[in-house]
Amino acid sequence: MPELPNELDGLSESIEVIDKQIVELLAQRAELTTKVGEYKSKSGSPIYVAEAEASIITSRKSEAKRQGVSPVLIEDLMRRIMRESYHTKSTEFLCTNPDIKKIVVVGGAGALGRIFVDLFKRSGYQVEVLEEGDWAQSESIFEGAGLVLVAVPIKLTEIIISRLTQLPRTCILADVTSTKQKPLTAMMKAHQGPVVGLHPMFGPDVPSLVKQVVVVCHGRETEQYEWLLQQIRNWGGILQQCDAKEHDDAMVFIQVMRHFCSFVFGSHLAGENPDLQQLISLSSPIYRLELGMVGRLFAQAPALYADIIFDNKDSVAMLTEFSVKFNQALALVENSDKEKFIQQFTKVSAWFGDYAKQSLVDSKQFLLKADDDRTLSEER
Repeated sequence: MPELPNELDGLSESIEVIDKQIVELLAQRAELTTKVGEYKSKSGSPIYVAEAEASIITSRKSEAKRQGVSPVLIEDLMRRIMRESYHTKSTEFLCTNPDIKKIVVVGGAGALGRIFVDLFKRSGYQVEVLEEGDWAQSESIFEGAGLVLVAVPIKLTEIIISRLTQLPRTCILADVTSTKQKPLTAMMKAHQGPVVGLHPMFGPDVPSLVKQVVVVCHGRETEQYEWLLQQIRNWGGILQQCDAKEHDDAMVFIQVMRHFCSFVFGSHLAGENPDLQQLISLSSPIYRLELGMVGRLFAQAPALYADIIFDNKDSVAMLTEFSVKFNQALALVENSDKEKFIQQFTKVSAWFGDYAKQSLVDSKQFLLKADDDRTLSEER
């Protein structure tokens, strides 16, 4: 079949033309979504609306089915395209409270503080930053402030808050620490005006606040800082409200245990010293993801994770109980008690309920992405 190579070349050229058209269409779409984002931001409309996104995806999946294209592929593609459209750095946001004359971010030169400084400035507020060397001028810096946001390391938060006793009465005092009971108590003691505790559930590497969770723990005079919560919504953030104790109790499971387990796993790997590249190359997507999450921890500041683990008052008790469960599970393996293992497995599965089944579905997308990212350099 001598004509086959020429036919294949022709097909490849046609695919290349279509690929270029796809890129051109994506560029046109990005230009339009940028304009939509700018309009929404300036008008105060939310950047992200869950119902609208779901409607778009449902519609495109239906079209895909009619065209004989995989709806799963189209959903994956549309979610990726829309995620990219949310992350434009040029967007300016509507200022929800023009009466605020000044916002002071204590620790605004830090990684997390810089995010809020940037967002407030892009929303039209006058922003000043107070760092360690600026306390001699703190009186003039705080003068006229409508909001003081504390964004310093956990170990410094209460110390810094204790120095904020001369803020204007109507000034809002807020923090963005990953623990909430102690900072909120300290703020209520130091300041007689509006107080609110915030916990951004993201790191300093996020491209935007779209779909990012911010936990809100109310303190005092909630009506006075409603504009701040609306401002976060305008940035695309999702607010989850709970009291400070509920927050700290949840963080033991969400942060402390997860980070501690990753730390121990990483420490064990380093101690055993296996060939890391071989582990990566031999791993299926799910194990590469798990290994990647452990590796991610050790690419970040150790002091941050030390503070998260050590500062929560319930850390020792919960981690001790976890070690008991670990040893009990280990005993099943030592005793070759597969039947008891299966019984416990079934019991835990029942506790997770439908979430386990949904997780199985949701994780497929993560695994496909991990598989796509496998490079030729990993082949050995």
